[in-house]
Amino acid sequence: MPDDQPRPTGLLDRLQALLGPSGLLSAPEDLAPHLTDWRGLYRGRAPFLLRPANATELSEAVRLCAGAGAALVPQGGNTSMVGGAVPDESGLQVPVSLARLNRMRDVDPVDMTMTVEAGVVVKAAQDAAAAAGCLFPLSFGGEGSATVGGVLSTNAGGNTTVRYGNARELVLGLEVVLPDGRVWNGLRRLRKDNTGYALRHLFVGAEGTLGFITAAVLRLFPRARESEVAFCAVASEEAALSLFRRFRDRDETAVRAFEYMSGAGVDLVARHVAGAALPVETRAGHYALVDLASSRPDAGLRGMMEAVLEEALEAEEVLDAAIGGSEAQRAALWRIREEHPEAQRLAGASVKNDVSVPVSKTPELMRRCSEALRALVPGSVPVPFGHLGDGNIHMNLLQPEDTDPAAFLARSHEIMDAVNAVVRDLGGSPSAEHGIGRLKAGILEEWRGGPELDLMHRIKAAIDPAGLMNPGKLFPP
Repeated sequence: MPDDQPRPTGLLDRLQALLGPSGLLSAPEDLAPHLTDWRGLYRGRAPFLLRPANATELSEAVRLCAGAGAALVPQGGNTSMVGGAVPDESGLQVPVSLARLNRMRDVDPVDMTMTVEAGVVVKAAQDAAAAAGCLFPLSFGGEGSATVGGVLSTNAGGNTTVRYGNARELVLGLEVVLPDGRVWNGLRRLRKDNTGYALRHLFVGAEGTLGFITAAVLRLFPRARESEVAFCAVASEEAALSLFRRFRDRDETAVRAFEYMSGAGVDLVARHVAGAALPVETRAGHYALVDLASSRPDAGLRGMMEAVLEEALEAEEVLDAAIGGSEAQRAALWRIREEHPEAQRLAGASVKNDVSVPVSKTPELMRRCSEALRALVPGSVPVPFGHLGDGNIHMNLLQPEDTDPAAFLARSHEIMDAVNAVVRDLGGSPSAEHGIGRLKAGILEEWRGGPELDLMHRIKAAIDPAGLMNPGKLFPP
């Protein structure tokens, strides 16, 4: 049903009867947190919010809405960086929060799996795995509020992708409510299953445009019994990549994370985040954070860390380094990396660019993008940082001092285009781990046109022929 046509009368009454007073909210104060993204890029409207308590309620609510032609917007922790989880401004799209689907259904340390519902917060999933003596490795800055359903829908990456892969690599099975209300139960714990198409991979990364992920079987790993973290001042972008190669070549299985930070970014953290301080004596234009971990209690990671850093110091790739001697010190080193988004927020308006290139091209990416952005916006501050070990760099740009933030943000797409021109030339992607959402929907034709985009449209039309699932996201309206 087109958005400008009224909904059939009686839909609200049927939904209220189905979901009860806790499952359908319409008061402005209840709706407000669900109508804007956390970055404040978009502010939508909605007639009410659905909060089903389980997959059965969600299935029936989706069936009712499908019959009425009501568009639905899946929402997890609402931590999307690209406006992927909020309704549009029409006031007719219905947000559906899965926060109440928050049960830990099963943790099996023999199968090394956990079965969790979509509303489980990622940190809670990590804690449940740890309580069973296992590791759920997906980790990123928003893990305390992002939910499992959301991170699977966006195929989230994060800090440990270099070791464990993106969210997609951690999923064995899914439960999904389809756009017509039917429930597909694919909650299989099998490591090998070649029975037809691997349907779970359609829904992981689909950004809620094909259905509601309501539960998942996730892979677990042995917990780390030994770990080491080092914060290094390095001579250049190339030196950071060389340091990564040294650790990878020494023992690839020990590298849990490898993060790059610019001098400008670390300075922002030291200036704006209380309690954060540079842990090395040498100030530099470039820094790297190395995180090693092993499930073996006698892995000798400290010796490995010191040996590789000594080699890099002799080669003048590393200028200075600090190794965390305790869990608290390791957390403090990680905090410098994790506080980059907050420090940028406190420093002023910034344009975010979540891009990826082949790992070998990361130094060229950061150097060329920084030059292009300084030329495009004189006085601005490029702040590249992120997951150098897997080629995913957040090529952000901080506004010039004494510049109107709104005027700067009005140039967001111009700035993103400048970055994407370099990314394209290097054979990369304009969306590494944040997804497309609403912010980048207009670029899909350019980046994934021809047969690839045609296949995407055919899949969408086959599963959601009425186009009611998260309209305006991923694909342009």
